Amino acid sequence: MNVNPMTGYQTPTLETERLWFRELRLSDAQDMFALDSDPDVVRYAGDAPLTHIDQARERIEGIQQQYRALGLGRWAAIRKDTQEFMGWAGLMYIQAINGRTDVYDLGYRFLPKHWGQGFATEAASAFITHGFDVMHLQRISAYADVRHTASRHVLEKCGLALTNTFMDDGDVCAWYVIDHATWTRNRNP
Repeated sequence: MNVNPMTGYQTPTLETERLWFRELRLSDAQDMFALDSDPDVVRYAGDAPLTHIDQARERIEGIQQQYRALGLGRWAAIRKDTQEFMGWAGLMYIQAINGRTDVYDLGYRFLPKHWGQGFATEAASAFITHGFDVMHLQRISAYADVRHTASRHVLEKCGLALTNTFMDDGDVCAWYVIDHATWTRNRNP
């Protein structure tokens, strides 16, 4: 944890072998705009590409509101070797989705130049561990458009199990879940 001397607010960070994660800042707006305005990045996300940087600022402010209200949200993903913003990853609280309530949703989104290098798996694994070890969650869920085979592969590689499909804003999505007991069993065979 880092403590902001001006506000006293604790800013959590998380680190993996090749990545570090921190809360998103308004100064990340240009990078978020580059990420979320790319049609390839948002193809399976159910979002239209952003068209103005103010939309990126609004998105960051919404995420920051979840930090303050719930102490969690998507975090900026920074590549250690280059110090560049790659995208985001993290856990987000969703009140209701797919007939379930009080969901802790695992998500990640990276710029295309960082695809296919194992970063999504590394990030997802880190946030699963954080969710169970630090946040003491009992279950973590995730969903992906059924056509997004790369994202679905990441979730399965991280131990999440496909439980059903459902409609989300007109798209068929695959629903994945891992509970604490399963994660502990898989972690310590």
